[in-house]
Amino acid sequence: MAWDYSEKTKQLFMDAVHGKPGTHLGEIENPDGCGEHGSLACGDAMRFMFRVKRHPDDPTKDVITEVKYLTFGCTSAIAASEALCSILETGKYTPIKALEISNQDIVDFLDGLPAQKIHCSVMCAEALGAAVFDWAGKRGVDLETLGVDIRADEQEEGRLVCKCFSMTEPYLRRKIKELSLRTIPQITDAIKAGGACTTCHHTPGGLQDILDDIWGKDPKTLKILPDIPAFAGRPPREPTEQKPLLSPYQFAKQVEKVTDEYIRPMLQKDGGDMEIIDIKGNLIYCRLNGACEQCIKADQTLKIVVEQTLKDRVDERIKVVAV
Repeated sequence: MAWDYSEKTKQLFMDAVHGKPGTHLGEIENPDGCGEHGSLACGDAMRFMFRVKRHPDDPTKDVITEVKYLTFGCTSAIAASEALCSILETGKYTPIKALEISNQDIVDFLDGLPAQKIHCSVMCAEALGAAVFDWAGKRGVDLETLGVDIRADEQEEGRLVCKCFSMTEPYLRRKIKELSLRTIPQITDAIKAGGACTTCHHTPGGLQDILDDIWGKDPKTLKILPDIPAFAGRPPREPTEQKPLLSPYQFAKQVEKVTDEYIRPMLQKDGGDMEIIDIKGNLIYCRLNGACEQCIKADQTLKIVVEQTLKDRVDERIKVVAV
């Protein structure tokens, strides 16, 4: 699947990867502010750095004069990083003023992003915030007295909700409110949480429970969900009745149903796909297609996305075999 990127997004990406003069891919030695967001293991990560012209008396009047980044990710991740740098360099921002730059400002600068790639703009805004926090510590600026709360410890403290992307409950609650995220697909598009194994979607204390607590339950969207095993030490749901054993035909149909309704849509979001080649007992022989076929993380995709989803929704004894 080809992403519908704007011409500006594609141009910024090409300029950056070819090292065109005026682009910002690289590092600053001994930066005044440095922040990181994302994870290499999850596919998107950014280190953002800036240098300032120091004010002789008032550090809150420092002005950002140089910005660079190291970003691991897709076209939109690189382009969003360039967009953030361009906004900062042309605006003569102080670090405090820079905190007003939102992910939507980055999206607007790029003339839009596909919904499934909004998380790239969020990653940039979060890395900027972390870099400003780092600058404040070095310059002795008390952000709290200025009414600024970056919450730099959110990823270290709090209950882990999304294990695949290492996202804690405090962070998720803040971003859900900040970005007005109302559904699980919106959360995944904006910050990637729940976009891999999906076990955090409806497990007790998971994404849906957090959404319900923040926005209230919508009776129209309530569903009877299958039993989901415990994760991260949380207790499983109270059992209702034991599931009947499936015949080979029923088992195969259930595998196909979960594959078509849950797994393939997740893979297709990033241009990939999969097909089931054969089913022998609990062994599922499948082939990755599209972008997933040549991806260096294909083995992780099979284990985390395909096998784990089938284990959770069909049978925990399932093993996926690549063909």
